[in-house]
Amino acid sequence: MAEEGQVIACHTVEAWTEQLEKGQQSKKLIVVDFTASWCGPCRFISPVLAELAKKLPHVTFLKVDVDELRTVAEDWAVEAMPTFMFLKEGKIIDKVVGAKKEELQQTIAKHATEVAAA
Repeated sequence: MAEEGQVIACHTVEAWTEQLEKGQQSKKLIVVDFTASWCGPCRFISPVLAELAKKLPHVTFLKVDVDELRTVAEDWAVEAMPTFMFLKEGKIIDKVVGAKKEELQQTIAKHATEVAAA
């Protein structure tokens, strides 16, 4: 599967919905990066996310540009960039706001091990 170990960019609401539905069926941890092209911290954290996606093929990484998918960002009450939402079975289980590499890694590790153990 080409998507393994990559950050999947959702450019349409349909693509976003499709990824969420896939995630609900697979019970995998989904990490959503709400980002913006003009956001400096977002550009800083982007390669970190790509690296994590390579290391953790059992976690789904999605990227949503808040300007491109404004309705999705509004639906999820995203107020700052970057915002990382952690979803499991369609529900938000955690959230990291800001380009905090350590906190992002720790939060992913915490929830990814729960999935692996389940």
